[in-house]
Amino acid sequence: MKRPLLSIIVAVLAGTALFGSSYFMGRRVCEMCVTRSTDNLDWLRQEFHLNDADMARVRELHNGYMPKCAEMCAQIAAKKQELDDALAGATNISPIAKQKLTELAVLRSQCQAQMLEHFIRVSQAMPPEQGRRYLSEMERLTIGSHEQTEQTMSAHAGHVHGEH
Repeated sequence: MKRPLLSIIVAVLAGTALFGSSYFMGRRVCEMCVTRSTDNLDWLRQEFHLNDADMARVRELHNGYMPKCAEMCAQIAAKKQELDDALAGATNISPIAKQKLTELAVLRSQCQAQMLEHFIRVSQAMPPEQGRRYLSEMERLTIGSHEQTEQTMSAHAGHVHGEH
């Protein structure tokens, strides 16, 4: 009886941690999309030593991506509000709240995929070595926060992913 209960508790904690990290990562990305203008790409020029032609290609990609990013952020915010409404005053999780969690997770997954596609296009507009370094860093930022949470939760459960 103890083992199944422990498994359920660990699964709930892991799900909560994954949801929380998705929420905060999505929120951070949305804030970046909304607050950064195309003039805030100087960090990219400096960090990756891009020339004017490289920057022009990157800026064009960035400007084309911003409306898509803003739309995705709006969809995520709306779905998050639906989830908040479904959870308001609840003493347990309803089927509607579970559905909203799933829908929110799907949107966040689509957002991550859309970001990765954008980062790949940007990396291809850069010199090859710099593009590989940029893409590696963007993948780490986009996916890494989830892995960190999963590893933390796995340590609490007494095992590490990949070990049984």
